[in-house]
Amino acid sequence: MEASGPLPERDAPWEPIVITKEQIDAEVQRLAAMPCPANGRRRSYFQHPRNERSIGLAPGIQVSLDVLLPGEETATFRQNSTQVNFVIGGRGETEISGQRRETALYDVWNTPSMRIYRHKNIDDDLYVRLTYSNGALLDMMNIHVVEENPQPLLKSIDREDEHEAADSTRVNPYGTFQLHEEGAWMMPYERLINPPSVTSPALYWPWEQVKEHLDKLEALGKDYVGRRLYLLYNPMTGRTNGTTPNFFATMTLRPPKIVDRPHRHSSAAVNYYFSGSGRSTVEGKVYEWKAGDLMLSAPGWSVHNHASHDNGPVYELTIQDQPLNIAMESLLWQESLKEPPALLGAEEGFATNREAVGG
Repeated sequence: MEASGPLPERDAPWEPIVITKEQIDAEVQRLAAMPCPANGRRRSYFQHPRNERSIGLAPGIQVSLDVLLPGEETATFRQNSTQVNFVIGGRGETEISGQRRETALYDVWNTPSMRIYRHKNIDDDLYVRLTYSNGALLDMMNIHVVEENPQPLLKSIDREDEHEAADSTRVNPYGTFQLHEEGAWMMPYERLINPPSVTSPALYWPWEQVKEHLDKLEALGKDYVGRRLYLLYNPMTGRTNGTTPNFFATMTLRPPKIVDRPHRHSSAAVNYYFSGSGRSTVEGKVYEWKAGDLMLSAPGWSVHNHASHDNGPVYELTIQDQPLNIAMESLLWQESLKEPPALLGAEEGFATNREAVGG
C-alpha cells in the first residue's frame, strides 16, 4: 500500500458504551435458564459494536459474563491468555493448578497463562463472575489457544525453584556480549529460546480486606487532585505495574460529589461500578452510570473525566491495558490537559498533591 507524503489519518476512537445493570441481570437469567452445557461453561461476551475483528469490549480487552447454578462446576480449561476474575454475585470456589480458593462478592484474582483451572458454585444462589482477558488481542493475532480438559504439561510451569544448577551442555560458550561501546548487544540462539523465567503466581485480593484500606482514602478530602484508588499489584509484573502482564486492576473509591480532572491516556479503561452512581464525560459527551453498570469508559487517547453523584460513595473496579502499553513503550499519559503528555515507563511521570493534603 502506497504511503508516501502526508501521514495517514488516525481512525476515530471507539465510542464509550454503557451496559446497564438491567441488561446484565437479564443476560444472567437467560444463561441460568439454558440447559447446562457439557463443559459447564455458561458464558456470554460483551462486544463493542465497532469491533469487527475480535470479541472484545475494547480492542485488547475481552470481558465475559460467567454464570454457574448451585452445585454446578465447569470442566477444566487452559489457555495462553491471562485473566482477571471478579465476583458480582454469589460465592464459589476456584481451582488453579490444583490449589482451591473460596471466592465471595467483589473478590478479585488473576489466572496466569497456561494454568489448568476450573470454577464451582458452592452457594445456594447463582455464582456470577466477570472475566477480563487479553484473548481479544490474541484472537486478532490468530494465536489464542484454549484447551478443554487439558492434560498437564510435561514440564510444570508452577516450579518454584528457579535456581537450579545450569546445564553446561546447554549454554552457548560465547554467551551474550556487548557489540560496541554505544550499548548494542548480541545474544546467541540458545538464550533466545530459553529466556529467564519468572514465576507467575495466582494471587487473590479479598474485597473485605481491600475495602478496609480503600476506605481510608476518603480522608484525602476534596482538595486532593489524584484518584482515590489502589492497584491490585502483582509483583511479577515489575515496572509495568500490573495485575497481569497485560492489565492492571484498580479498586477506586469516589466520595460523593467528587469530580476528576479531564485527562487522557493511550491505554483503554473498562469500569464496573458496584456502589453509588455518577457520570463520565468523554470527548465532551456525558454518560450516566449507576451501581451494576459495566462501561468502556475511556477509549484510548480520548479526553475524559468522571464525577460521583451525591447518593453515597462510588466503588468501582477498573481494568486497563496499561502494563501492555508500558512494555510496548506506547503508554502516552496526559494527567492534566494543561501539561504535555508523558511517555510513562520511559520518562518521568506525574506527581499529585497528596503530601500537601495528607491522608
